[in-house]
Amino acid sequence: MKRPLFIIGLILLVDQTVKIWVKTHLFLGQEYHLLGNWFIIHFTENNGMAFGMEFGGNYGKLFLSSFRLIFVCGLFWYLTKIVKEKADKLFITCLSLIIAGAIGNLIDSSLYGLIFSSSDFQIAQLFPPEGGYASLLHGKVVDMLYFPILRSHFPQWIPIWGGEDFEFFRPVFNIADSSISIGVMMWIAFQKRFTKKNDNTELTTEF
Repeated sequence: MKRPLFIIGLILLVDQTVKIWVKTHLFLGQEYHLLGNWFIIHFTENNGMAFGMEFGGNYGKLFLSSFRLIFVCGLFWYLTKIVKEKADKLFITCLSLIIAGAIGNLIDSSLYGLIFSSSDFQIAQLFPPEGGYASLLHGKVVDMLYFPILRSHFPQWIPIWGGEDFEFFRPVFNIADSSISIGVMMWIAFQKRFTKKNDNTELTTEF
């Protein structure tokens, strides 16, 4: 269990360090261009899901934060189970990455509203005397990684989007989002390996 906990702890440390730095050094909408115009630290917050997607209203926000909490607990229970069963190490790594990302965004949505003041038109204060900007489970997720690698526009002959501006990659995200995405992509890419190992384990048990 040491390796999964190390992966989860390391990602959480980096994720939360970057988010806290952004919250305490930038106001909402402020940005730094690190590598020209294609790698930008752009501070934004969202009420919803990964990559800035929304999940509407206060009740939606409460549901999403509660779902994250249940989801993380379920995944952590499953991680403990497969570690004891000596599952494929790469499979355990994939699950650890997903859990780390889920916890990272759960911390934001659960606690940031309590411990930070608002970032609107000002730099947020950590543990403000007057209290935070939101109640428990109603915090906003901090995003900052922005890679507008390609900016262009669609040709006029393309239906619906003809003549409109085009940008890749448009979403602003964070390290926790990246951890979840990498874990899921690795899980999909090596699915045959994981399935084969499970089949072999079952056959060994039967005989």
